[in-house]
Amino acid sequence: MRNKRIPSLLIAAFFILGVLVLGQHFTPSVPSQKIFPSSPTPSVSVSTPTQAVNNLSSARIIKVIDGDTLQVFVNGQKETIRLIGMDTPETVDPRKPIQCFGKEASDKAKEILTGKTIFLELDSTQGDKDKYNRLLRYVFLEDGTSFNKMMIAEGYAHEYTYAAPYKYQAEYKQAEVEARNNDLGLWSPSACSQTLVSLSPTKAVNTVPTAAVENGKYACDCSKLCSQIKTCDEAYYQLNNCGCTARDADSDGIPCESLCK
Repeated sequence: MRNKRIPSLLIAAFFILGVLVLGQHFTPSVPSQKIFPSSPTPSVSVSTPTQAVNNLSSARIIKVIDGDTLQVFVNGQKETIRLIGMDTPETVDPRKPIQCFGKEASDKAKEILTGKTIFLELDSTQGDKDKYNRLLRYVFLEDGTSFNKMMIAEGYAHEYTYAAPYKYQAEYKQAEVEARNNDLGLWSPSACSQTLVSLSPTKAVNTVPTAAVENGKYACDCSKLCSQIKTCDEAYYQLNNCGCTARDADSDGIPCESLCK
């Protein structure tokens, strides 16, 4: 009777051992502490001009010619850019003397843009190129800042409408009003000691050139439109003696071409 129990005990022992071994293989792994995973750290999205504005192309500055004209490398070739909606006093036109605050505007543009990558925006209302084969564009910095508007807002340029209203015209005009009212840059009473710059009947840099007083025939008034100027001589006087660059809309040296043909 005792001998018959031994095989039964052995079978039972082997069965229990087998259960234990198999249990180790099929025991589900204990989940880690990621049962309720923490929310992932959100990525920081840096807004760029390409994301903010349609139809932009990147360009690399080759040379800053002056405050409103640049030479860039874009789309595999070298191009000259004339900025839309702004005008700075002349510094490089051989037909004209260096105008009041021109050097300051040019130096500011060089400080900001030299060696930089910029973004260019086309405005279909202004066309692709001007008569000098320069690309007409808005310029944005890598952080999305409008360079055109910034130059106006800080008093290095004035708003300039060539022939037709443009996309950012209202913004640029308001930026100029604020710069004038705060006496910034070229609007400062001490900036242009020899030139009256007047684009508003309520705000003007406060000195009149001696020549204008002695002449007695014409007075500097850059707020005048060409339609309000009576003679070609007066148009040339406004352009060459007063620095009223708006008289020469296409920068060909001939002011108010409806008068001076």
